Amino acid sequence: MVVSRRGASARAPRTKFESESSARIVVGDCVAEMSKLPAGSVDLVFADPPYNLQLKGELKRPDESHVDAVNNDWDKFSSFAAYDDFTRAWLLACRRVMKPSATLWVIGSYHNIFRVGAIMQDLGFWVLNDIVWRKTNPMPNFRGRRFTNAHETMIWAARDEKAKGYTFNYEALKAANEDVQARSDWLIPLCTGDERLKGTDGKKVHPTQKPEGLLARVLLSSSKPGDLVIDPFNGTGTTGAVAKRLGRRYIGFERDKTYAKAAEARIAAIEPLPEATLAPFMTARDAPRVAFSELIERGMIPPGTKLVDSKKRHGALVRADGAIMLGDKVGSIHRMGAVAQGSEACNGWTFWHVETKNGLRLIDELRAEIRSEMAAG
Repeated sequence: MVVSRRGASARAPRTKFESESSARIVVGDCVAEMSKLPAGSVDLVFADPPYNLQLKGELKRPDESHVDAVNNDWDKFSSFAAYDDFTRAWLLACRRVMKPSATLWVIGSYHNIFRVGAIMQDLGFWVLNDIVWRKTNPMPNFRGRRFTNAHETMIWAARDEKAKGYTFNYEALKAANEDVQARSDWLIPLCTGDERLKGTDGKKVHPTQKPEGLLARVLLSSSKPGDLVIDPFNGTGTTGAVAKRLGRRYIGFERDKTYAKAAEARIAAIEPLPEATLAPFMTARDAPRVAFSELIERGMIPPGTKLVDSKKRHGALVRADGAIMLGDKVGSIHRMGAVAQGSEACNGWTFWHVETKNGLRLIDELRAEIRSEMAAG
């Protein structure tokens, strides 16, 4: 399996972000409505299906006050077999519309996620990770008979075992995590405060609204600007709101007209972030190639300039042909950097400096200026 760990290359055509019409909600059964989408047209699926909580009666606190738990009809199934049939149907519908490089996220609790995961594997999905969403503010176990249920699980999977080129923005995630690999346990609070949608009666519009921070991390990790993201269980539109803010296209499917109406208003109020803040993270490997000779041709480093290391222990003379001379040896900035250190290899861009009136400056900074010009053009 080949992984696209860096999103779009800098050499790829620049993405044109879509207008407000790029986010829409389809009212109806997700399986029936997804059948109307072209096969292989979706880049990312996020699914927050009914958990089949199997609640028996009302849930109360020790003081006998009522807990606003999930007791909606959409979360009730006659049996595990009925829930499994429902799960297979929507997963197959998702799999049909996914591109070969697309991935799927499914979130659930201990009530359903193991059944969903097994069915996913039976259908040919290839599990990439399970992510534990740790809640900073979980609801306590009021009866004191079990551990506090303080997490939910997300399964991230490719369309099949042989899937190639799926998006994983590894470097961007690592950079945002202080240059440490992003982990599979995410500490994010429940949806509360102004983010929680409420009706005119002051009650929650939807009992299981997910926090935008959770969806932002999902989309930023596994999609690119301009990608088509779908959510078979749109609810109050958290996925759509985040997708629009992050410059992704979006289609949500929702049977409940009340939820759909609230989600449409929510998404319509979202302002996409500036394009510059959404540009794919560019690593040195993705960046366009700039030869050292180009710095000479542009007059940024004239022939005869002396290059030095950070401690000025070594000095090399820049030649007109783009090579540099260290003593009686001539070669590339990389080869001469290695010779200077007595090593097998060297990244000359980060070894050699030029002297300026403001002090030493890495030649890699000059290369970065050229790359910025190329990107702007």
